[in-house]
Amino acid sequence: MRVGKVALLPFFVPGDAGMAEAIRGLAGRRAAVLLAHHGPVVASRDLEAAVFAMEELEETAKLALLLRGTGAQPLDAGKIGQVVRKFEVEWD
Repeated sequence: MRVGKVALLPFFVPGDAGMAEAIRGLAGRRAAVLLAHHGPVVASRDLEAAVFAMEELEETAKLALLLRGTGAQPLDAGKIGQVVRKFEVEWD
């Protein structure tokens, strides 16, 4: 109701400039987007409206998961490898 249709953007390794370009590519047509395997980004006229929109988005997502019976979709091994290489972390 507050955010309208929410776009789902593909996975980007944290810090990848492509993520900003993907959001910018929406040119303000969306009040909220979901970044695959990261989370939501919400925009609004002021902080209070953004908080309410975020709250609505979270509740709507929760309902969608419950009603559709879908579970979380973890990153595949290739995407995990991208993050591990980017941040040079141990991953076993």
